Amino acid sequence: MYTIEEFDKEKTKVLKYVLYKKRSENEIRRKFENEIEPNLLEDVIEYLKEAKYIDDKEYIRKTVNNFIALKNLSIREIEYKLYGKGIRKEDIEDYIYQNKEELNEYEIKSARNIVSKKMTSLEIEEIKQYLLKKGYKKENINTALEDV
Repeated sequence: MYTIEEFDKEKTKVLKYVLYKKRSENEIRRKFENEIEPNLLEDVIEYLKEAKYIDDKEYIRKTVNNFIALKNLSIREIEYKLYGKGIRKEDIEDYIYQNKEELNEYEIKSARNIVSKKMTSLEIEEIKQYLLKKGYKKENINTALEDV
């Protein structure tokens, strides 16, 4: 067992890590698995989840909004980036299902941005292949290419 002082010390350490930049539960586990005794780490994570400092569903929402604001990605690329953060597959799939309209619009806009950048150096067919490799849906690629 551990003391309240130990719990507070480790809680503060994890909280600083989380407050510096939003993190997934899995990122926190990986960071501290060798630094904090397992039962203590589990209790700290549970405490911070209850206090809403760790919330993977909110993490997904914020991360996707950042991608939408800053990057040109396919929905599949977003999925893979979230998997890489150790987010549960069910949580990612739920989010994508609940936001599929918005995400499809984003993917089309993103494909249009890539098409306009690549138009000068590549043929339409090469651009299509490039987008397919990046995980864009065929129908979204075709929609993006309608204006060309």
